[in-house]
Amino acid sequence: MKIESVETLLGAVGTRNQLLVKVVTECGLVGWGESGLSNREQAVIGAVAHFAEFLRGRDPRQIGSIWQEIYRSQYFEGGRVLTAAMSAIDIALHDIAGKALQVPVYQLLGGKQRDNIPCFACCYTEADPDRLDELVKEVTALIELGWTTIRVIPAGFDDPNLFDPRDSIARTARCLTELRKIIGPDITLGIDYHHRLSVAEAASFCQRMAPGTLDFLEEPIRNESPDAYATLRTLTRVPFAIGEEFSSKWAAMPFVEKGLTQYLRVDVCNIGGFTEAMKAAAMAEAHYIDVMPHNPLGPVCTAASNHFAAALPNFALMETHQGPFCTFGFHDPALFPVQHKLDGTAFVLPDTPGLGVEVNEEAFRQSPPVAAEAPHLRRADGSVTNW
Repeated sequence: MKIESVETLLGAVGTRNQLLVKVVTECGLVGWGESGLSNREQAVIGAVAHFAEFLRGRDPRQIGSIWQEIYRSQYFEGGRVLTAAMSAIDIALHDIAGKALQVPVYQLLGGKQRDNIPCFACCYTEADPDRLDELVKEVTALIELGWTTIRVIPAGFDDPNLFDPRDSIARTARCLTELRKIIGPDITLGIDYHHRLSVAEAASFCQRMAPGTLDFLEEPIRNESPDAYATLRTLTRVPFAIGEEFSSKWAAMPFVEKGLTQYLRVDVCNIGGFTEAMKAAAMAEAHYIDVMPHNPLGPVCTAASNHFAAALPNFALMETHQGPFCTFGFHDPALFPVQHKLDGTAFVLPDTPGLGVEVNEEAFRQSPPVAAEAPHLRRADGSVTNW
């Protein structure tokens, strides 16, 4: 078996573009992968084009060797652009291997350790005192539908132009304090701050709420400095969920070894595909840290994340944007007629060969990408801040 072609497909799916990688073998097997580097897809397309030149004619079953060759056969190895491209290729190669062997991908990863993939619910109403009634309505509806873990977004999150961290933490802390009183102690409650804070701001935010208000704080600050996270770790007892920005096991290593995160947010479509994700998860297992995969994209990413989660002994919960109040449209059935289905609050694991996803390629190619750029946020004084 040999690789005949490696191709990128960029198209609009719902409110966001998705970048797929299609690997075709000479015997007709097709594998699909997805890149996680949203809004910088053109850079990934260029990287895939470089790799495609030397992948043609290679045995697609030599997945580990191909991973090493892509990573090491350049002086400036790694980085988020290159590993996002590698991720999509690695996922597609696993899809091919599963189809060739007539087994689901999770069988290639050691077999499934669970029958379904439990998820946490994403809540799309800002945790703002002015929207408390609306937030309570959404959270209560999720609880009534059986969700026991809910992640919210902070006050000011959806403003496309302005983000004031101090105002946001003050308002969000007040809102979450009231929300916890209303929903009681039994629901697991987290928040995603999307790395928009500093160490001082994140510490202040946590200290404004009584112990037990939050069960996890996701990505409070950027991850370039493990030492900064080590400082923050001494200033609050709220568990951290960190890792969606990691582009290698080496990036994850200090956060795992130093106990800087309590949930490892591995992104299969960014860290380097299954090959690298499994290594990061194994490091986490050795330190009694559970994996909570980052899954913000479409059906290929969801399928890959589910197969990854199925094979882990140290899996916690899956992120999903297929909940009842999501309007993103990332899992459009017209473009992906076969995909993993959410059954209540968990994904059902298919037993079909490969990833268990089919792409309506003609329809996808007729859904051209939209102009997309993440918000360029500024503070009240006009300075640039993180999105």
